[in-house]
Amino acid sequence: MTEYEPRSHRPAQFPRGYGIPELPSGMVSWQWAAERLEAARNYWLGTTKRNGAPHAMPVWGLWLDSAVVFSTAPNSLKARNFTRDPRVVVHVDAADDIVILEGEVERIELDEATAELYAAKYEYRPEPPGSEDEGWYRLRPRAAYAWGRDFPRSVTRFAFD
Repeated sequence: MTEYEPRSHRPAQFPRGYGIPELPSGMVSWQWAAERLEAARNYWLGTTKRNGAPHAMPVWGLWLDSAVVFSTAPNSLKARNFTRDPRVVVHVDAADDIVILEGEVERIELDEATAELYAAKYEYRPEPPGSEDEGWYRLRPRAAYAWGRDFPRSVTRFAFD
């Protein structure tokens, strides 16, 4: 696996009233964020509808080769949204350990290795290359935000491009 590392790692910029430290002491590491991405069962995907309204839905997926890989029907609202505008937000389904990714979705082909990993995680094995009703997609982050239970001290922003 190729590790896709952030090019910068710094405190996130939030309004002063949040109390985010300006120094990196206490920030979470990318490894910490990646561990939570890998362990997540559900990933919330945020897209934008044609009229500009937000749309959020959970998907099953994998943290694989430094990207979220997931499936959804190509004619689902979320797929129609990111086909029109590939910019999305993904965050893990966790109460206190937050990881939020921003990036663009791209269509991919399901392969045997990914199908096996998906089966091990969800006890459901998709069959490559997938059906007409099943699209496979990848989000490689351009930016990420993460923090742990010690918010606001641990708030971190990662940049990838």
